[in-house]
Amino acid sequence: MPRRRPSRGSVVLLSGGMDSATCLAIAARDAAPVDALTLYYGQRHEREIAAARRLARHFRVRRHIVLRLPLRPLLRSSLTDRRAPLPHRASSSRPTRIPPTYVPARNTLLLSLALGYAESYRLASIYLGVNALDYSGYPDCRPEFLAAFRRVARLATRAGVEERRPIDVRAPLVRKTKAEIVRMGERLRVPWAKTWSCYAGGRRPCGVCDSCRLREKGFREAGVTDPALTRRSGSPRKRRRHSASPSR
Repeated sequence: MPRRRPSRGSVVLLSGGMDSATCLAIAARDAAPVDALTLYYGQRHEREIAAARRLARHFRVRRHIVLRLPLRPLLRSSLTDRRAPLPHRASSSRPTRIPPTYVPARNTLLLSLALGYAESYRLASIYLGVNALDYSGYPDCRPEFLAAFRRVARLATRAGVEERRPIDVRAPLVRKTKAEIVRMGERLRVPWAKTWSCYAGGRRPCGVCDSCRLREKGFREAGVTDPALTRRSGSPRKRRRHSASPSR
């Protein structure tokens, strides 16, 4: 029986937003070679898909797969139903209930696809940019969910059972605030202007949806100018660098 080559490298679940962009920068630094997987499941818009393509090119990933699955009829959410209103909240408030922007089982589906891909191509790890501090209150962004999925990765794959090389599921941002993510992204030279966070998906970020509010909160608390804000206001694009020296 031919000897299997050792596993190395990673696959990043790349949505095109600020968190997944920072996650991609971390993987490019720590877990090369890097592949990226982006899923279009029937979102309101494709602006984030275009952002994911820009980021994949910027970080020179080895392979970027954009997978289109017609899941809109199955996954009921205000992110898949253009007729449903998007909720707004103050950037300083904490979620008390799971919001209508929650997409049922989205991260479970994404991780399952990434797990199959990582095992097929003998990649050592999966990276995803979930966050459980400054976030929208989604149940599949919590450390408890990640711990459960790591167990699935160990028990439900040949890599974990027969080869005893379970694929690692890494969420380096899960316990960080948005401000901490911005500071980390500054050190890693994440190109914020290439990212997209807005749920509405217009020509410019709306500035009032939950995702825009959280993004604004992170940049404001980090003391960094967000290119998305300068785009929306029409003022010249300026970027204030964080005082830490870049790591790349």
